[in-house]
Amino acid sequence: MNKPNLDHPTLPLVKQHFADVKFVATEFRGQTTLIVPAAKMHDVMRFLRDDPACAYDMLSDVTGVDYLNYPAQKGAAAGRFAVVYNLVSTTHNRRLFVKVMLSPSRDTSGVEDDPALHVPSVTDLWAGAEWTEREVFDMFGIRFDAHPDLRRILLWEAYPAHPLRKDYPLQGRGEREDYRVIERDSA
Repeated sequence: MNKPNLDHPTLPLVKQHFADVKFVATEFRGQTTLIVPAAKMHDVMRFLRDDPACAYDMLSDVTGVDYLNYPAQKGAAAGRFAVVYNLVSTTHNRRLFVKVMLSPSRDTSGVEDDPALHVPSVTDLWAGAEWTEREVFDMFGIRFDAHPDLRRILLWEAYPAHPLRKDYPLQGRGEREDYRVIERDSA
C-alpha cells in the first residue's frame, strides 16, 4: 500500500495558523482533503480565502455525503454526514477539499431540525455558496447558519424528507402513488 503524499503546500500554513486545532488530512488519487472540526470551519475557510499564501478565491462546489453503514471512522474523521467544500486557488493553481464531519443527535428519517446538523454558512466568504448550500440542505437536511435564504431549492417546501440520506427508502414514501397516471390517449 502506498503511503499518502500529504505534501500539499497549504497544509503546513493551516497547521501553523491554527496550532491548537486538531486536523486530519487525507490524500486520494492526488486530491488532498483537510478534515476540519465544525466549530473552527468558518475561521479556517476565511483563512484559506484571505491569506495570500493560500488565496483560495473560488469555491467550486459544496456537496454532502451520507456515510451511513460505512466502515468505522475514527477521531476527527468520524461522523455520519460530511459537508465537502471544493476550493480552488486561481492564483496558485491549487485545489483543496475541506470536509466537515457531523453526527446526528436524533433519528434522521424525517425533516426535523437536528441541532447537531448545523454548520456556518460560507456565503459571506463566497457568494456562490448560496445555491449549493441550499441544495445540500434540501437533499441532506444539513442547515447552514446565517445563510441568507435557506429553503428548499429542488423539492417543494412541504416535502416530508431529505431524499439523499441513506435511510430514505429507494421507492419513496408514497410520493409516487399520489400522481395521476396519464395514458397516451388522454395526453
